[in-house]
Amino acid sequence: MINTGLLARIEAKPEHAAQVQELLESALELARQESQTVTWYSFRLGPTSFGVFDTFKDEAGREAHLNGKIAAALMEIAPTLLAGAPDIRKIDVLAAKLP
Repeated sequence: MINTGLLARIEAKPEHAAQVQELLESALELARQESQTVTWYSFRLGPTSFGVFDTFKDEAGREAHLNGKIAAALMEIAPTLLAGAPDIRKIDVLAAKLP
């Protein structure tokens, strides 16, 4: 079972919500290139609130993702487009229904 994950909450500045959404949508292609990323989801919680949930084969995969292109892009835009730093938390998946 895949039990290593990340959950990120991202709050955009109101005037930049569309740009943050576009960044998260375009990041899917980068996630597809990460061999150790098992699942990757970006989602919208509200007008300016977004999130990312992803799972990994192991801790090495999670660390590779945290040091990868998606995280770098998020940190690059943070000062300009986000209301604050992303809240990124390491999580343990307790149970999952997989295809």
